[in-house]
Amino acid sequence: MRRQKSGGGWAAIAYTLRMANRVGWLRLWKAMTARNACKTCALGMGGQKGGMRNEQGHWPEVCKKSLQAMVGDMQAGLRAEFFQRYGFAELRRLSSRELEVCGRLTQPLYAGPTDAHYRVIGWDEALRRVADKWKETSPNETFVYASGRSSNEAGFLLQLFARLYGTNYVNNCSFYCHQASGVGLTAALGTGTATVSLDDVEHADLFFLIGGNPASNHPRLMRTLLMIRRRGGHVIVINPARELGLVNFRVPSDVRSLLFGTKIASLYVQPHIGGDIALLTGVAKLVLERNEVDAAFIERSTEGYELFRRQVFDSSWEEIERSSGVDHETIERIAETYIAAKNVVFGWTMGITQHEHGVANVRSIVNLAMLRGMLGRPRAGVMPIRGHSNVQGIGSMGFAPKLKQEVFDKLEAALGVKLPTSPGLDTMGCMKAAERGDVRAALCLGGNLYGSNPNAAFAGRALNNLDLVVYLSTSLNTGHVWGRGRETLILPVRTRDEECQKTTQESMFNYVRLSDGGKPRHEGPRSEVDVTCALAHSILGDRPVDWSTMNRHENIRNLIARIIPGHAKMAEMDSTNEEFHIDGRILHDGTFPTRSGKAQFATQAMPPLRGTGRQLRLMTVRSEGQFNTVVYEEEDIYRGQDRRDVILMNPEDIERLGLRVNQTATVRSDIGVMHHILVRTLDIRAGNAMMYYPEANALVPTTVDPESKTPAFKSVLITVEPESLLEAVTEGRQALALVPA
Repeated sequence: MRRQKSGGGWAAIAYTLRMANRVGWLRLWKAMTARNACKTCALGMGGQKGGMRNEQGHWPEVCKKSLQAMVGDMQAGLRAEFFQRYGFAELRRLSSRELEVCGRLTQPLYAGPTDAHYRVIGWDEALRRVADKWKETSPNETFVYASGRSSNEAGFLLQLFARLYGTNYVNNCSFYCHQASGVGLTAALGTGTATVSLDDVEHADLFFLIGGNPASNHPRLMRTLLMIRRRGGHVIVINPARELGLVNFRVPSDVRSLLFGTKIASLYVQPHIGGDIALLTGVAKLVLERNEVDAAFIERSTEGYELFRRQVFDSSWEEIERSSGVDHETIERIAETYIAAKNVVFGWTMGITQHEHGVANVRSIVNLAMLRGMLGRPRAGVMPIRGHSNVQGIGSMGFAPKLKQEVFDKLEAALGVKLPTSPGLDTMGCMKAAERGDVRAALCLGGNLYGSNPNAAFAGRALNNLDLVVYLSTSLNTGHVWGRGRETLILPVRTRDEECQKTTQESMFNYVRLSDGGKPRHEGPRSEVDVTCALAHSILGDRPVDWSTMNRHENIRNLIARIIPGHAKMAEMDSTNEEFHIDGRILHDGTFPTRSGKAQFATQAMPPLRGTGRQLRLMTVRSEGQFNTVVYEEEDIYRGQDRRDVILMNPEDIERLGLRVNQTATVRSDIGVMHHILVRTLDIRAGNAMMYYPEANALVPTTVDPESKTPAFKSVLITVEPESLLEAVTEGRQALALVPA
């Protein structure tokens, strides 16, 4: 497959035309221009400012991810005959993409311990089965999980039900992606989210993009980076792999960029996987050596500076260069660009957070920002680039193992109840409890818990060990096939643009969007709020909450406004239709919501460079044709790949390990092995490699960052060996062709 010369551009336009032909031009136009927040990344397209508009009102704002999600939701519905024909044996032969394009789920599905197929059941039976299991199970034998696809209203209501039921086993998908950002930022700044608005970012003169690939995963951010470059600003990309879209991108909505392309990276730096702390330490060392710190800001607004300064000065250049994989001259170029800039924003994604030292990575970024006073003022700050449209909102709604004390106290006072105080469990904690048999039932609000887990074999064992797994879903995914309990229920739910009432979502810039909803595309699916209310009523009755009143989203918003800090304006949204920034999140006045009111420096030891000899450091990544665990297209056009069973390596490593391009290889880690993986080249730092998620989860151990409990998807030690004849025969591949007559 031929690689493109730039990201975006005419290929993106052609894809849009193909999607329009698939579902109908007028239908797609109406769906995309409706006043509903985007279903994919958290940049905040849509809402009450109208479809395809960002938080500043700019139009058109749209990307392939938005189109893919919308077209997926516009599919025809699956009928009972489908599940009669396709049992679990057949469904297991389908890839993630093939499952996604089967169609929309429209009727509740059930499978028991001995069933070979799902069978359609009625809603009454489905809800009764869930309620009966919850009634016979103790609270800490159940857990609830949420992805970022749901609304604030649905998330708040489900976590409220779980607390009133008596459990703190409440967790969400951020524990597997950006929890390290929340933990690190909260420790340093007292807030776990971005400190900047979209306007701040667009007026920065330097943007650090660290450990991310928004050209594939957050394409609309590319227009913001374009505007920074067009005004004479700089973008420094720090990524072990050289990603095409971060070198040159053609923004389809900008004629000049579409025709001529836009150079994105002013400087592209390729450290080793796991070498970010060493690299950032080197930049900080040069800033300190040249005395280019903002001494007034450090004195007035920070604590812990002296310890940090001493540790940086004690770090040797030999260790910095060896651990980072970046030479002194390149680090000097980074530092000089940083020193010359007046307004700097630091952005990062899972290349920073999905490590055993993910929180330390985040703290190192904040340290560097504080050195030059690039925090607590307009046009400068930090921003974790969230990957799902309401994952931040789900966290704000209290969907976590431990409520903030203020939220806990207000909930108890508002409802006149005593909430559980027993320790909660994070996502990995719940999965390990399920594997041990300590948890018997789980309810998943969206997402693909099986597909998002490291160590696919472990994930299957854990979910298979549950008495009952309940999925609230819109389409089939691998979890429905491989992540079944002894009993499994799939409850079909509506998408946000099919809701009969308004819902809200939160962007990564702490901006609460209001979605109008719309007409359901299929009979059968129900609102997530409606499902939660029905279950809560069956299990808990109508005390202390009258769940029938919670069916009105306006009532949920009024309760959120009273309970959740910074959300008071939510009580007015139904009358004003006004969206808003959450109070206390955007930090412009030089003070921070920490106990002392000051930002906190942290000392961060440089982790040793992992891997020796024939080992490579592997990071799992998403393709251009993918959104989170959902694979929309098998191709990855930016990396020039026509399939997903590949390992992308530096040509030097291919030669050093005795491999050839396009030969099959066996890839091993401490916990898994994958056969028949094609060896392909990529411009990636030697000693490192990439494979596609979630397929490569088979190689990723369940090791987590001790502070955030985020798994280390981004630094897995592997070996890659030419595939032997014996392995090929054992796996049943090419055996007949290789046996002599």
